[in-house]
Amino acid sequence: MLKVVLITGISGSGKSVALRLLEDTGYLCIDNLPPRFLAEFVERSAEQGLERLAVAIDVRGAGDLDTLPGVISKLSEEGYALRVLFLNASDHTLMQRYSESRRRHPLTDRLRQDGRSPSLQECIEVEREMTAPLRDLGHIIDTTDVTPGQLRAWIRDLVQADRASVVLTFESFAYKRGVPGDADLVFDVRCLPNPHYDPELRPMTGRDEPVAKWLAQFGSVETMVDDIAGFVRRWLPLYMQDTRNYLTVAIGCTGGQHRSVYVTEQLALRFADYAPLLVRHRNQPPINPVP
Repeated sequence: MLKVVLITGISGSGKSVALRLLEDTGYLCIDNLPPRFLAEFVERSAEQGLERLAVAIDVRGAGDLDTLPGVISKLSEEGYALRVLFLNASDHTLMQRYSESRRRHPLTDRLRQDGRSPSLQECIEVEREMTAPLRDLGHIIDTTDVTPGQLRAWIRDLVQADRASVVLTFESFAYKRGVPGDADLVFDVRCLPNPHYDPELRPMTGRDEPVAKWLAQFGSVETMVDDIAGFVRRWLPLYMQDTRNYLTVAIGCTGGQHRSVYVTEQLALRFADYAPLLVRHRNQPPINPVP
């Protein structure tokens, strides 16, 4: 069966990185496809016996993005294994990336009026309005403060996950960098004892054994893990009955280095029997980074 990954979202959020990763893993990749051609292209690809197809559609393409949800619904009804990934990032991050790359926003010419070019902020705001109908079509990935290596690892894990079930993701993050926009459930573990104040543990992370042993000695830490695991396990069946395909549980502490990482890893162990299960650490490098 033909597997189709549709990549969309905000310009500057990492769609090119995601598309290159998919190309490296054997997908036929098409960038900037006009929405009106999606259904025909997928059907012809299936007729030709292709097994993996990745398509990027965003505001660069000619056509109305409002028609895309209907096209996606039609393809799903016809039995195609279609996965939609919506990439997003904060305005500050997007403006910083454009400044570093020195590229123009794709809406710059389209929004020019009376010889006046729009600001980058204006382009981003208009693009958010144009892509709003696409946000709820699939899995939202917030790439704010995410390195290209992390994003490649996340995309790789997502496309390998079984679409038949809700993809359960446990994700650690740092409150000092803000709550991730892709989180469905958020738990604050800043009330737990902090290894940061131990000089020997400070440079380590929650994945290191000395930190894990130090945190495991406190009953409050185990109780926190038990409570979060119990909440997720109780309500997960209802989330599975919903139309969603993904459930992201975000665990936050101050720096995203010790407590949130440890709790996330412990939750992953509690749900080791669940598939598909993903583990992310927003402020830590991937365990097996993708080259």
